[in-house]
Amino acid sequence: MTPSDRILEDVTVVDLSTFVTGGFCSLMLANQGAEVIKVERPGVGDDIRHSGPPFVDGESPYYWTVNYGKRSVELDLKTAAGREALYDLASEADVFLQNFRPGTAERLAVDEETIRSHNADVVYCAISAFGQTGPWRERPGYDLLVQGMGGIMSVTGEPDGQPVKVGLPMTDLITGMWAAFGVVNALYRRERSGEGEYLELGMLDSVLPWLTKQAGKVFAGESPARMGTRDPVLAPYQTFETADGHLNVACLNDRLFERLCAALERADLAADERFASNADRVEHMAALEAELEATFRERTTEEWMTVLVDEAGVPAGPVFEVEDALHNAQTEARGTVTTIEDPDRGEIPVIEHPLNYGRADSGFEAPPPELGEHTRDVFRALGYDADEIDALAERGAFGGR
Repeated sequence: MTPSDRILEDVTVVDLSTFVTGGFCSLMLANQGAEVIKVERPGVGDDIRHSGPPFVDGESPYYWTVNYGKRSVELDLKTAAGREALYDLASEADVFLQNFRPGTAERLAVDEETIRSHNADVVYCAISAFGQTGPWRERPGYDLLVQGMGGIMSVTGEPDGQPVKVGLPMTDLITGMWAAFGVVNALYRRERSGEGEYLELGMLDSVLPWLTKQAGKVFAGESPARMGTRDPVLAPYQTFETADGHLNVACLNDRLFERLCAALERADLAADERFASNADRVEHMAALEAELEATFRERTTEEWMTVLVDEAGVPAGPVFEVEDALHNAQTEARGTVTTIEDPDRGEIPVIEHPLNYGRADSGFEAPPPELGEHTRDVFRALGYDADEIDALAERGAFGGR
């Protein structure tokens, strides 16, 4: 691999964020070759390091999944020495990233105006729960709260049940992806204009564009509701119980529904006027579901995969447990889940990102960093000599350790 093989090879990111919204943003940039310098509280680090259980040798594997390929620096930003050291880092950075609640960056003197006074061309990205403006700007916000306020929970779960949270930190990850997209756009603009950029986004704003189908119903004057695994505009497009598990079936048009009926040996369903078109099937979804449920319980998931997918070409797939989702014939063939060797921790599992280029390389090349692992290396690379680094340490820049 040559230096030019990775698209963001020459980009340096100074990341003050914690947990997932900023962490996943900088993770995506690291995957594309950016040098991400993760600035952490001395002796404590990013709270995600301790988020768990489970732990492996005292460290959370959750932390691993958001921090591959980064470099860790400990800085106490409440000290003058720590801030001076940060400003030196920022002066050489292309991107400065933080996810503080509005007002915190100003109190710590790491706001855009201060950072830009040290680096006029920097791309400064501020992530928060509700953005930098509006009546809710100073509210704390986390994935659970934003899933609720973003409408996701109102359409997730069974019709007669309570609202249900999606079982992963969906709004954190969505926000991180928007932020990475915005950062790359800002870097592209800087290449053309020579100007730095300020980018701010909120978790709530980030979620709303993902509502798509549900927003469409609102725009048409309807009220979306919880439908279990059913779909508001397609049928059958849902989960069915089999003899030994669950199967998802996705019939997006009349032709596929006819194939499904033939494969199930249920010609009566294809001939039923209640199910003649997709619109008819959506209108009579409950009746269709009842008919199909009884049939699907007759065979195992694997048997139905043979009948539907291999023989009839009907879109269907099993509902995997997470372990099976990570480790199966397809992920093995694609190299999706790999490992990186760490000299102290052994093999670290890695979930690779899905961008595969024809003329560029991407991927993680280093394990998630230990707390403060690269503090001295990073400042040596900035031009500090050993005495200057020792002086920073004596002034408390790296904390009390």
